[in-house]
Amino acid sequence: MKKQIKNALPALSSAPVSGGNGGDSLTRYMQEIQKFPVLSASQEYEYATRWVQNQDMAAGEQLVASHLRLVVSVAYDFKNYGVPVPDLIASGNMGLMQALQKFDPEKGFRFSTYAMFWIKAEIYETILNNWSIVKIGTSANQKRVFFNLARAKRALGIMDGTMSDDQTRAVAQYLDVPENDVRRMATRIGARDVSLNAPSHSDDVSAGDVLSNMADTRENIAVLAEGAEQRRRGYELLRRHLAELKDRDREILIARRLAEPAATLEVLSKKYGISRERVRQIEERAYAQLRDGILQEAGEGK
Repeated sequence: MKKQIKNALPALSSAPVSGGNGGDSLTRYMQEIQKFPVLSASQEYEYATRWVQNQDMAAGEQLVASHLRLVVSVAYDFKNYGVPVPDLIASGNMGLMQALQKFDPEKGFRFSTYAMFWIKAEIYETILNNWSIVKIGTSANQKRVFFNLARAKRALGIMDGTMSDDQTRAVAQYLDVPENDVRRMATRIGARDVSLNAPSHSDDVSAGDVLSNMADTRENIAVLAEGAEQRRRGYELLRRHLAELKDRDREILIARRLAEPAATLEVLSKKYGISRERVRQIEERAYAQLRDGILQEAGEGK
């Protein structure tokens, strides 16, 4: 998929952000992306629609180019994780183009909001893959521990390098993850000669942990991703089981339970030529059928 995206937007995917002349190359890249204008909401919707409906290459390039500065901003948030900023930017750009492939302008969200998740996800993967020659787990819980362990220990007042069982349990509860994930990830992180959050240019382990002294106010990408997947799953179940209802039952249930504002019994009784009590009975029956179908399928999917 990533190769297909690169081929779709060759002019952007070949931007010189990795390797080469180091700082000079990055400076030139920063100057270049400043030339791309920030899109208004209407322009963004127009370009996204043209891309989705017609695979309009020019529209896709405009949409991606206008958000390259967003990638740089996110990449610099992770500059102290031991991975060169140009590599983080390159990964973020891949996430940006992944977002382009999956973005639906009809959902009502701005592209930058949607793309942020993909940009961070790619940067997270790059950091994890470069952290150690032994691959660090990439499950949602393990990522949560990796990127939030220092913050959790600081919040709980844990100063020890090696955590006790009670401290491990407290961190697991704080991050809402299994204790084993905290224990394994803490061991892997602690095995390095340099602290996770120490400046990459520092050779002195005792110099201090810069990021651990800063409040992390960003929303947790792992939690957001989990929530988005649960909402997608719930919407799919709702859509599929609504389709199984009889037409009148479905229309009444939607009008009473899903519409805003909800239709009154009086209005629906006149529309279908039945009593208000009959409308209420149909609503309850349809809701019970929908609920039971969703709960049964959700239980089977566990």
